[in-house]
Amino acid sequence: MIKTLEDLKEFRKQQEERLRQQEMETQAKILVGMGTCGIAAGAQDVYDAICDELKKRNIEDVVVAQTGCIGFCAQEPLAEVLIPGAPKVLYGHIDAEKAREIVAQHIEGGKAISQWAVNGGGLLPEDSQAKTEIVDYNEVPFFKHQVRIALRNCGLINPESIGEYTMRDGYQSLAKVLTEMAPGEVIEEIKKSGLRGRGGGGFSTGMKWEFAYKQPKGQKYIVCNADEGDPGAFMDRSILEGDPHSVVEGMAIGAYAIGANKGYVYCRAEYPIAVKRLNLAISQAKEQGLLGKDIFGTGFDFDLEVRLGAGAFVCGEETALLASIEGERGEPRLRPPYPAVSGLWGKPTIINNVETFANIAPIIYRGSDWFGSIGSDNSKGTKVFALAGEINNIGLAEIPMGTTLREVIFDIGGGVPEGKRFKGAQTGGPSGGCIPAEFLDTPIDYDNLAKLGTIMGSGGLIIMAEDTCMVDLARFFLDFTQEESCGKCPPCRVGTTVMLDMLNRIVDGKGEEGDLEKLKELGENIKAASLCGLGQTAPNPVLSTMRYFREEYEEHVHDKKCRAGVCAALFQYYIIAEKCKRCGICAKVCPVQCISGDRQTPYVIDQDRCIKCGACMDACRFDSIIKR
Repeated sequence: MIKTLEDLKEFRKQQEERLRQQEMETQAKILVGMGTCGIAAGAQDVYDAICDELKKRNIEDVVVAQTGCIGFCAQEPLAEVLIPGAPKVLYGHIDAEKAREIVAQHIEGGKAISQWAVNGGGLLPEDSQAKTEIVDYNEVPFFKHQVRIALRNCGLINPESIGEYTMRDGYQSLAKVLTEMAPGEVIEEIKKSGLRGRGGGGFSTGMKWEFAYKQPKGQKYIVCNADEGDPGAFMDRSILEGDPHSVVEGMAIGAYAIGANKGYVYCRAEYPIAVKRLNLAISQAKEQGLLGKDIFGTGFDFDLEVRLGAGAFVCGEETALLASIEGERGEPRLRPPYPAVSGLWGKPTIINNVETFANIAPIIYRGSDWFGSIGSDNSKGTKVFALAGEINNIGLAEIPMGTTLREVIFDIGGGVPEGKRFKGAQTGGPSGGCIPAEFLDTPIDYDNLAKLGTIMGSGGLIIMAEDTCMVDLARFFLDFTQEESCGKCPPCRVGTTVMLDMLNRIVDGKGEEGDLEKLKELGENIKAASLCGLGQTAPNPVLSTMRYFREEYEEHVHDKKCRAGVCAALFQYYIIAEKCKRCGICAKVCPVQCISGDRQTPYVIDQDRCIKCGACMDACRFDSIIKR
């Protein structure tokens, strides 16, 4: 039980001694990425194969452990081999068979398999002098441009071990604030750091805490919003799975600062691994006296528990989230009063998201000046982005604020697959907007994104290539928000339904003169009149794509044409007679038998019967079928 700062130091010393002893007794340690992404890709089979192969070869001096998401999701499953005195080797795209070979060649044979290594093979730049050698991670473009603060422990520690967390300065910041700082001093330090909320609007974290701190003493609450619901977003999940103690510690510091003794983590039930590891972290912290009564003998009490959400997107809005915790229907409430004044059960409540809390301990430990030295003028620190969509290096990237979109997409993300041209990037999920290629060199921060008509949001970054239909993309996001609307206020409930109906007509080739003006006007009215953030931001994908890609909307309405060939009602398949070899493969694969012809007669497609499935085009080996 840790009751004093000296106890914490002694606990850390014991863990470090245990690690040193382990290193003396073992020849290697193998870490397998066991986040949701890794497990989905087959990491459990890899883990089991490694353990089995070690047993078969009677190798007993190797430790096999799990870690969270390493970040390079495109390379999953991932496993890292650490041998004292040798460079770390990160293997990517491995399966059970490769795992056994790694044990045979690398562990038993002593020779790394460089062609399978992320930091020793084909992922290094073309001009690298070490294509067949194992190099430092920083040589790999995906990691080279990152600065990890919120992700500092992800992929490095066993997330189910409080001991490993303390060896990386864990709970030192909590000890510092409880034994050396007054609540007001903690708040000033966070304000001075420039940390802005990483969950949406980017409001000053310190100022938000100050509002609750200034409320009369009594029952107060602190809440972590882990209801990550944006399509393509997985930042918060990865932190909870890879470093849950960082969130626990950040919440405890925040609770001390505002005068709260009770906290809740509101997490979607669709994150079972995150929930399991978070509950384990809370249990471990309680066992060690880092949660509960009289923490560090200072008289400060703080208890924490997890509340599960049912996956409603609207519960990402803070007042709807609070209603759900209370056992009520997840619907937004009128503001003011704001939660910092009257939140959970009518008491002052602070709500921040996972990434925000993960930044708190490093700021306290290393100082506000250190954090403030990273980033841009009005957007300090780093931001974690989930790279998804049409991009080579799908994964998590934590970059200093002010990094350009081009650096993120091409230097870290590896660009667009198959040599396609970059067309746009959706930031902020369904609540955000689309950034076209002409703004690739825009530094990413809160203010610059706002100028472009989008938001940072929680950090989803979905990449679109040249063959993306921007009208259909806007329809996809609007369909999501319309489905997720709680229905409480008419502007959102009715307005998004009408907008979606108009977009459906447009992509079905039934758009009419004046539709685009009506779409724009309706979108602006919904933004102005909706009750909560979901409704206020729901039109953003439509308005931003209309702003930058209006010509595509006009083609859909006036010319009945989809240049990307995505909207089925606006294109047809044709067989080019001069290229057709009359092999008949297209006719054989057609599910509705709408293609006719023979060895003497060129094949043609009956447009009235064609269902536009594309099977014929996929099957043709001579590029004689086109879509237009």
